[in-house]
Amino acid sequence: MLKTIRQNGLVLAMFACITTGVVSITHLLTEDTIKAQQIAQLQGQLNQVIPTNLHDNELYANCIDLQNEVLGTHEIMPAYIATIDGTPTSVAIETIAPDGYNGSIRVLVGVDLQGKVLGARVLSHQETPGLGDKIDLRVSDWILSFTNQEITADNQDNWKVRKDGGQFDQFTGATITPRAVVKAIYNTGLYFTQNQEDILSNSPQCEVK
Repeated sequence: MLKTIRQNGLVLAMFACITTGVVSITHLLTEDTIKAQQIAQLQGQLNQVIPTNLHDNELYANCIDLQNEVLGTHEIMPAYIATIDGTPTSVAIETIAPDGYNGSIRVLVGVDLQGKVLGARVLSHQETPGLGDKIDLRVSDWILSFTNQEITADNQDNWKVRKDGGQFDQFTGATITPRAVVKAIYNTGLYFTQNQEDILSNSPQCEVK
């Protein structure tokens, strides 16, 4: 009986080692492919908020870390500096709208050096289908209304939904969600324009994970 138990234990141990080895080898063989797919997806998102004529660098590779509660979180958030011949032209910043109806909304905002929004895209959210999910470009084109809008310290009143006296549409039966996104985009753009020199002087320090 004891001999049988030992034999079974040895078989299980060998099986565990083989399985671990196969998983490790598979990971090594697919790691580069997965990384390439992640980079391609990120680059596609960045190109949606910063036009290709405003950069000749690989945006995903020129990434810096930002940490400021204005970005809606205490976490470190990535920002991607666009340059032409090494000279900055604009930036894409990931930010959080913490006050969505069903939780935090992650947004990517592209802003040029004059404070004009080049584009914005919602990266992730948990908003209600058919209502708050209209912030997603796959559902509606509402997010495109931010393109070419100016952000200054003096036009904050414009950066509200119409129900609050601003210029951006809200959704029928869902005002909280668009209100949160409008506020996050404005705060992010204003943060960049007011801290532009410090932000652009950072060296690349983050990477696709």
